[in-house]
Amino acid sequence: MSRPPTLTLPPCARAYSLTTERGAFAVHDARPVGVPAGTALLVPGFTGSKEDFIALLAPLAAAGFRAVAVDGRGQHDSPGPRDESAYAQGELARDVLAQATALTASGGGPVHLLGHSLGGLVTRAAVLLDPAPFRSLTVLSSGPAAIDAAQRARVRTLIEALGRLDMESVWRVMRALDPPEAADGATPPEIGAFLRRRWLNTVPEQLIATGRQMTEEPDRVAELAAVPLPKHVVSGAVDYAWPVPLMDAMADRLAARRTVIADAAHSPNTERPEETAAALSAFWNGLG
Repeated sequence: MSRPPTLTLPPCARAYSLTTERGAFAVHDARPVGVPAGTALLVPGFTGSKEDFIALLAPLAAAGFRAVAVDGRGQHDSPGPRDESAYAQGELARDVLAQATALTASGGGPVHLLGHSLGGLVTRAAVLLDPAPFRSLTVLSSGPAAIDAAQRARVRTLIEALGRLDMESVWRVMRALDPPEAADGATPPEIGAFLRRRWLNTVPEQLIATGRQMTEEPDRVAELAAVPLPKHVVSGAVDYAWPVPLMDAMADRLAARRTVIADAAHSPNTERPEETAAALSAFWNGLG
């Protein structure tokens, strides 16, 4: 679970509901001064939300990019039905395509797609359905297939708990499932309160369906490699969900740019946002 370092939007950003042909999605939209060099569509991971990208918004806008972080359907501030089928990967991928279409219509140049963790699997599926709306794809802390075996066991435990307990009770289970690095340092009270509120706002069927995706995802790297779209694989120096060597190998198979953010783990976007934003903007600027 990503822990945003702050909940305060920078002056360049605003929160609103993005209207698309597939419904409305809560977003944080940061604009640069002047004409944007492009728009970054930022898709969060499992148990995540748009707030996981707050620390990236100002540095990306300062680099000349519009940055739009989104809550997917059933995540935090975006509504979603109490039906697992609504959160099939194909449905979530079509939501991303609809978001990209809406952002293109509102201006801001080419759309650079980024998915964090589970979001990496969803954005990959979106590109495989239709790469046309995108100028590039960045996979952030996400691997070639299902998550590591130890994490699969933890997520399956969580799915089982979601099937028989209320969300408040499962919140306590989630605390036990946190990776070791999540225990380092004290979480500020306002961030802790937000994490609990976000959890309670998320539709349980969304968590069950996407949790299964993380434990069952097949290797689709060869399919993605065949898509003629510039690709970037970014991670921290260590990762508990997908071991870093797996992401190294995936980048090679994709002929993708590879960036490792020093002193970061599964969430470089929250742990080292300035360095992460610099790596992202350098990649996008290099595409011309």
